Amino acid sequence: MSGYNQFCPMAKAMELLDERWTLLVVRELLLGSTHFNDLRRGVPKMSPALLSKRLKSLVRAGVVERTETDGRATYSLTPCGQDLAGAVEALTAWGVRWISDLGDADLDPHLLFWDIRRTIAIGDWPRSRTTVEFILGGVAAKASRWWLVVANGQAEVCDFDPGYEVTGTVETSLRVLTRIWRGDLGWSHAMHDGSVALSGPTEVRRAIPTWIGQGRAASVPRPA
Repeated sequence: MSGYNQFCPMAKAMELLDERWTLLVVRELLLGSTHFNDLRRGVPKMSPALLSKRLKSLVRAGVVERTETDGRATYSLTPCGQDLAGAVEALTAWGVRWISDLGDADLDPHLLFWDIRRTIAIGDWPRSRTTVEFILGGVAAKASRWWLVVANGQAEVCDFDPGYEVTGTVETSLRVLTRIWRGDLGWSHAMHDGSVALSGPTEVRRAIPTWIGQGRAASVPRPA
C-alpha cells in the first residue's frame, strides 16, 4: 500500500513528501540549485537514478517545474513548492534544537564545502582573488585538503590545488569544522581551545572567521 488512505491533509501531504530524500531535494531547490548536477552536490549520497525519479514525482505533483533550454534541463519550484519553505525551515530549526548528535557517517566534506561555497558573504571578502586552504583531520588523505577561492564576486571550492597563492590556511578536523558551520561551536572558542589553527598574516587570521562565517542553521536558538 503506497498511501495512508486517510482524508487528513497531513497524511495526503506525506504520501508525497515522506519518500526518502524528497524533502532534501526540495531543500536544495529552495537554496537555489536549479540544475541536476548542482542538486546532486547537495545530496551527494543520493544516486542519480533516484534523484531523477524524485524530480519526476515532484514535477507530476506540481511542486517542481522542469524547463529545457538548448538541451539542458532546469528545475524550479512552483508556487506550490515555494509554499514548503516554512515547513523546511521549521524542520531544520527543530533538528538544530533537538537532534545534536553527529555520527561519523554524518560527516561529509563534499557537502560541507558545497554549502560553505554557496553561503559565504562574498561582499566581506577582499576584492582581489583570495584563496583559503583547509587541511582536515579525521578524513581520508584524498579528501583532507580543500581550497576556497573567491574572485570577481564568485566563490569556487576545489578538492585539488588550483595553483593560486594561498592567502590563509585553516587546519582543523572535519568534525570541528562541521560543528562550527552548524553553529554548535563558535570560531573564537575553537581557536581558543586549539581545535582550529589559522595560518597567514595577522590581518588574514583575524578575518578568516568573518569571511567564512557559519551556516544558516547557526542562527537558530538552542535550548538552555
